[in-house]
Amino acid sequence: MFNSLTFMVHGGADHGGGIAAAIGGLLSFLEKLAGMGPPEIFSTVLPGIATMQNIHPLLVHFPIAFLSAFFALDLIGSLAKKPNWRAVASGLLYLGAVASIFTATAGFIAADSVPHGGNVHQVMENHEHFGIAVVIFALSLAGWRALKGGVIEGVANTLFLILAAVMCGLMVLGADLGGLMVYHYGVAVSAVPVSEEALMHHHDGEELHDHEHELGTVPEETHGHNHEPAPVSEPTHDHEAEPAHTHAPSAEHTHNHDHAHDPSHQHNHAHPETGQ
Repeated sequence: MFNSLTFMVHGGADHGGGIAAAIGGLLSFLEKLAGMGPPEIFSTVLPGIATMQNIHPLLVHFPIAFLSAFFALDLIGSLAKKPNWRAVASGLLYLGAVASIFTATAGFIAADSVPHGGNVHQVMENHEHFGIAVVIFALSLAGWRALKGGVIEGVANTLFLILAAVMCGLMVLGADLGGLMVYHYGVAVSAVPVSEEALMHHHDGEELHDHEHELGTVPEETHGHNHEPAPVSEPTHDHEAEPAHTHAPSAEHTHNHDHAHDPSHQHNHAHPETGQ
């Protein structure tokens, strides 16, 4: 029912149908929304946000983006003597400082509402400490910048840039711990079990993809790769120089062939009984 909006908003518009089909699908989707209540509309249009346990992961991108861009522009503007660049950097610093307050507040709320085990508690505590430090640095730098009218020169500006670099370093360390909690420990993540059948999927215009090797069910020699058979040289017999020999009728003779291209690959050929 909602496939039309899904591929129009999140990409994948190559599913075919043309512009007319896309517009028709959008109109049909809007008609469906008209019969829904506000909660249903919100969960339908923004399903990712609707399923989040807290908004901290949503807000955390803003201080990271604003403060990182601020430091880059201010550093370049200082070195290149570009006051206009530094003026833009000042605006980014103010936005980053405000965003850091909301992000840290949402983080404290999330820490009290998200279940987590003892193995991740210390990681979360360190993450909070880095977040608090970033807020302090951002507010301090923003206040200093505002008091100076947006322009800091000389030795004071050198100290200002050093503190800004420290702030960005703390922000990176805090973000790293946040990623560790989510992607390693699965904090605030509702994992969906994936069956073996679900790993078999295909896209329009593409061949069928087989991800069974992720479950360890594909033999090692295939493992999802297309191995071309290596050219095999003519096998050689590891015989010392000796006169020609004949096979006794009741004996079996075994040759060990060592392939030059793969020393570990050996074939044992047992010759059946022959009359010669």
